[in-house]
Amino acid sequence: MAYENIRFVKLVTGDSVMGEQEEESGKIKNIALIQAIPSGNSMQVAVLPFGFPFEEEIGGEISEKDIIYEYSSVPEELKNKYLEAKSNIRISQNMDNLKDFQGGSGSGGNSGLII
Repeated sequence: MAYENIRFVKLVTGDSVMGEQEEESGKIKNIALIQAIPSGNSMQVAVLPFGFPFEEEIGGEISEKDIIYEYSSVPEELKNKYLEAKSNIRISQNMDNLKDFQGGSGSGGNSGLII
């Protein structure tokens, strides 16, 4: 699913959630609950399955009628955390430590790393 399809909204229940917009049905699928947690002098953000603790994987869907607010922008780090939680694949923010990485051919080309 593309980054531009990720929505960050507040529901009529007061919950802040992220999910993927499905164009055909108009619903948002793969719902994750976004929780702000105070931590000393800062805030941490938890990305959890909406059905937690009874569901361990991100899933489900909500209708547009359940949304009261859509956040105007979603930080890239929060999008990455959502995708990591949904897929169980860690997304690297900084790949500088891979500058000497050579693919299977050992040619040192600019092919990049595919995960």
